[in-house]
Amino acid sequence: MFKLYYYPNNASLAPHFLLHHVQADYELLLVDKKYNDQKSSDYLKLNPAGRIPTLVVDGQPIFESSAICTHICELHPEYELIPSFGDPKRPLFFQWLAFLNNTLQAELMVRYYPHRHTTDEASIPSMVAAQDKRITEALSIINEQLRDNEYLLGDKLSACDYFLFMLAGWSLPIKRSPMTFHHLALYLKCLSNNPTVRAVCKTEGIDLTPFESHL
Repeated sequence: MFKLYYYPNNASLAPHFLLHHVQADYELLLVDKKYNDQKSSDYLKLNPAGRIPTLVVDGQPIFESSAICTHICELHPEYELIPSFGDPKRPLFFQWLAFLNNTLQAELMVRYYPHRHTTDEASIPSMVAAQDKRITEALSIINEQLRDNEYLLGDKLSACDYFLFMLAGWSLPIKRSPMTFHHLALYLKCLSNNPTVRAVCKTEGIDLTPFESHL
């Protein structure tokens, strides 16, 4: 039994996709950000960073979404959501997961929480504008990767795709939405019809209609 500490449309979304995809026996435990539950003493015992998500496996808590995703994949190799040892695409899996986590997600966090990165409130509008540009650059790189590929790693769905779908949802309000990139928009429209994506988004109350039309 897995226990996923989550909040809807948070960084727990990608692990939630994976748990559903591998048909794991799991329990969802809401960490209510509206009440700052992620900073409670009980939660900090599991995740001293005070962030969401945390996955508990056989009594062992694991935090950081990308690490959780990798662990789920490796516990369920039969689903081939991570290339196996020796597969030349295995290092590409880690490349793209790192890019998504360390570049796109990191830029999104600065964009949405600029007050955490400055002591000068007057600088926030210019920070947001700069972040929109950096996020657009990251989305452009992904769009180019999808020019000749059905999925990020080629012709096979991987955990990277679920992670990207999570971040794409967060990117929708950005000045240059992911749905304005031709290859990325087609890819996201296709993923929005994935049975796991639809089931999990229904559970978390996430609207998929922005992905269902392609400009």
